[in-house]
Amino acid sequence: MSKVPVAALSVAQSIPLYSAGMRIGLLGGSFNPPHLAHRAISLFAIKRLKLDRVWWLVTPGNPLKDLGGLHDLDARADAARKMADDPRIDVSCLESVIGTRYTVDTISYLRRRASGLRFVWIMGADNLAQFHRWQNWRRIASEMPIAVIDRPPQSFRALAAPAAQALARYRLPENQAVRLADQRAPAWVFLTGMKLNLSSTGLRNPDGSWKTKK
Repeated sequence: MSKVPVAALSVAQSIPLYSAGMRIGLLGGSFNPPHLAHRAISLFAIKRLKLDRVWWLVTPGNPLKDLGGLHDLDARADAARKMADDPRIDVSCLESVIGTRYTVDTISYLRRRASGLRFVWIMGADNLAQFHRWQNWRRIASEMPIAVIDRPPQSFRALAAPAAQALARYRLPENQAVRLADQRAPAWVFLTGMKLNLSSTGLRNPDGSWKTKK
């Protein structure tokens, strides 16, 4: 069977299967390349937040990053599916299909199309540190609970960043993390205990190609 290009997929095909009431974590990123930390973060979030699924949303391109070394979307999605290797992790190229590169658009779309789900946006502490640079970041925070996964040594920088300070009063204690998916936004939690600290940048060669295992 030949592979269907991402551009030819319908919106319905780009939203993973779900049942009403599911607790879904959303992990967006370039996945250039996907790596073990993406998988570890997802499984960690499933456990700590009592999620049913995590959807990896493979972006056409991060507006805050240099796209020069960005691999083809199909190649990144295929690699992500192989890396996920867990029935609770689904890979989607929804943003390409609905024509956006901005998280705020993706969140708004999913809340309209899948209103019966309880979503949580998942990000690493490195993303919290620059969250105030995301387009309409306050709207993102007001529309969906957020789980921030600690990524040492980013902890202090992330928690001292403008977005974390602005949202401080909406932060849940870590021992109440299991409640996050049921909270009305804005609500967020900072989860510690993740030991694996890889990055896609560290897995790319200077020319942008992905490093191969030896």
